[in-house]
Amino acid sequence: SQPEGRAAAKGRARIRVAADIGGTFTDITVLAEDGRLSTKKLPSTPPDYAEGVVRGLIELLDESGIGRGDIAEVLHGCTVATNAILEGRGARTALVTTRGFRDVLEIRRIRVPRLYDALYVKPTPLAPRDLRFEISERLDASGAVLTALAEDEIPPLVAALRAAKAEAVAVCFIHAYVNPRHEQIIGAALRRALPECFVTLSSEILPEIREYERTSTTVINAYVGPPVRRYIGSLVDRLKAEGIAAPLLVMQSGGGVLEAELVMDKPALIVECGPAAGVIGGLHVARTQSDANLITFDMGGTTAKASIIEEGRLARTDEYEVGGGISLSSRLVKGGGYALKTPVIDISEVGAGGGSVVWFDKVGVMKVGPQSTGAVPGPACYETGGTEATVTDANVVLGYVNPQALAGGSVPISSARARQVILEKVAERLRQEALPAAYGVFTIAAANMVRAVKAISTYRGRDPRDFALLAFGGNGGLFAAALAEALQTRRVVIPPAAGVFSAIGLLASDMELTSSNTYLCPFGTASVAEIASRFERLSQEVEARLGGRGIGLRLERAAMLRYRGQAFELPVKVPDGPVTAATIDLLSWSFGDEHERVYGHRMTADAETEFVSLAVTGASTPADKPTLSARTIGNAQATQPGSARRAYFGAAHGERDTPVIDRFALGVERRAG
Repeated sequence: SQPEGRAAAKGRARIRVAADIGGTFTDITVLAEDGRLSTKKLPSTPPDYAEGVVRGLIELLDESGIGRGDIAEVLHGCTVATNAILEGRGARTALVTTRGFRDVLEIRRIRVPRLYDALYVKPTPLAPRDLRFEISERLDASGAVLTALAEDEIPPLVAALRAAKAEAVAVCFIHAYVNPRHEQIIGAALRRALPECFVTLSSEILPEIREYERTSTTVINAYVGPPVRRYIGSLVDRLKAEGIAAPLLVMQSGGGVLEAELVMDKPALIVECGPAAGVIGGLHVARTQSDANLITFDMGGTTAKASIIEEGRLARTDEYEVGGGISLSSRLVKGGGYALKTPVIDISEVGAGGGSVVWFDKVGVMKVGPQSTGAVPGPACYETGGTEATVTDANVVLGYVNPQALAGGSVPISSARARQVILEKVAERLRQEALPAAYGVFTIAAANMVRAVKAISTYRGRDPRDFALLAFGGNGGLFAAALAEALQTRRVVIPPAAGVFSAIGLLASDMELTSSNTYLCPFGTASVAEIASRFERLSQEVEARLGGRGIGLRLERAAMLRYRGQAFELPVKVPDGPVTAATIDLLSWSFGDEHERVYGHRMTADAETEFVSLAVTGASTPADKPTLSARTIGNAQATQPGSARRAYFGAAHGERDTPVIDRFALGVERRAG
């Protein structure tokens, strides 16, 4: 590698590097200050994902001739928090709550996600009942003390937590969002007595109403805290050992990156960060190209994710459920997973990727996923121990995958092994030849992905025909045409470097942080001075955390509003400038417009609107962020176009010679076909 002192000689380095971990592959990108983009894809290395990140990054830096000391920032998207929940490998988590509210996690919302599913079983609480403890204290809805905190119960509580070998503790008291004093006393005592425990207070992670959502989010934060801290700490140490002392910024579920130190305190912010980076990349495309309305489709080796960009704006939500069969905004389906009430890009996700396993149910119907072979052992065609037929095996048999070019040729593929496993596991069962059987696998996988796209479009009243389909990820381009045909989408966009597009999305990310607080008040009695004061406090919280980081801090205010009597609310942007009575009137009309856009109708003028909560989001552009242009990406690694390959396109078209064109070779101003 080059000497680390080179950056000092040439002025401050402006080189950003990004690493995005998937269930099967890890993607690395390096963006130099002259706009030159280098990329690398390599197999993920579970359970030690940091090993693959550091190894791939060092290899790419050496290949690009970039010194370790020239790195200004390391941006990262990971699945550590998500995997901890999905695989049940989080910390041994205890819950401390108000006496009488021990079973809030069990009661949940008293509903099931599918009304007529008699076999539905609720997800097992992340804090089991024998690890849920009560303490005497009680506040009313205004924050007044009804029952003083029984501080004499703290020593027995500490002893019980120690005896239970709790690794993390979530503290969630009733109405702590308006008066956090009791939680703060308990939190301070637990942190002193149990320094090895990860302690989370609901008033710190989610100071908002609704005890189930607040409790669930607090427990999730505690559950994923220790594994996230261990992973990030290990990654930082390994980077420093390799001479990379640049700050580590981690992608959040709601978009935007945040310093690793802040993420380790609030790891719930990154539970759904894995799919977020690709959507941010899509937003960059929407803002720099002519496609303001996009459906983003990201298919990797394990899952397929879809989101929507409308009029150049991300679709965000603060109601999400993780751990169900399909992860998506809980406004659509409630009860299927664990409630997570933090800012999240509205993404639907299904277990359908290149490593998804082909299997048959009890009546002989072929299914694809959600089980996946992942990076280890991988599809059978990798010849790394995999024995199951997968989507990738089917794509190799169909001729859609170049056996010599996967991950830049670093992952050799056996066409013979792919054909053998499709014949043995699929074709013989269907009494078909290999090609029709493989195409059946492809068709079913595509149908599964249509579910993900419809969940954020058709099910929300959006017509897919009004949007362009932006497909990326290692398998996104393979299924883009099939999805477009099923959805009747007129335009498909395959970006350059589509296989590592999520890592490119990290490079396009700004630093971002949201702070919120409950303000439950009808419009008729709302105090302009109180609202202005609350926004000022929230702005100060954001500035204190982001101040001095990046340049051009931008603050955006929002109010969560609803008609009186409704159970759920909608976010409405608050105009810049001083808060006045005119601001309140404008919010009322804006809320009516948003309600009509989302639900198709608005209430009459005499219907009372009320505030539920207020929020301030701060965003700043990192000082070392180079310009990421379409020309930079498009011309980054141009190679010569390939020739042709035999590929099968179903009974209607059969097998034919198909031109193969390197996407980089098209550049920005060239066309093919």
